[in-house]
Amino acid sequence: MKKINEVVLKRNKAEYIESLKGFELPKEQEQFTALPTEMLETTHERYPIVIVSEDEPVGFFVLHSGVRVKEYTDNPRAMLLTALSINHSQQGKGYAKKGMELLNGFVHQEFPECNEIVLAVNNKNIPAQKLYEKVGYKDTARRKIGKLGEQMIFILSV
Repeated sequence: MKKINEVVLKRNKAEYIESLKGFELPKEQEQFTALPTEMLETTHERYPIVIVSEDEPVGFFVLHSGVRVKEYTDNPRAMLLTALSINHSQQGKGYAKKGMELLNGFVHQEFPECNEIVLAVNNKNIPAQKLYEKVGYKDTARRKIGKLGEQMIFILSV
């Protein structure tokens, strides 16, 4: 695998919108996540985050605070991670793993009150489960039923 370029996490901003609108995913991945264009809205409880390499968005996810997080954890200082995707043309280059490895430091800097990231991953989405486990997420053994069946609840202490 060739060395990936420098990767950084940034809050979404206007200059990334056009690139994010161009994201494509294979059908088998689309069922498990949302394209960035569906998730761009920023609120006081929803923070779109862009995985950037050489000033170009290569990936995307959303961090949530507030009421929605309570569906997944009792920790009042937790944030929920949703909609992780890597643009199809950029997949296989390590960007998802690198982005998730950077999350701990990013959260410490941007959301210092947060001490845990929680997420739900479909039990059929084996590549995502492996990615999250590789970067330190733990399966809580809690399950939630989502639109595509059983979801596994994973947490990461930050």
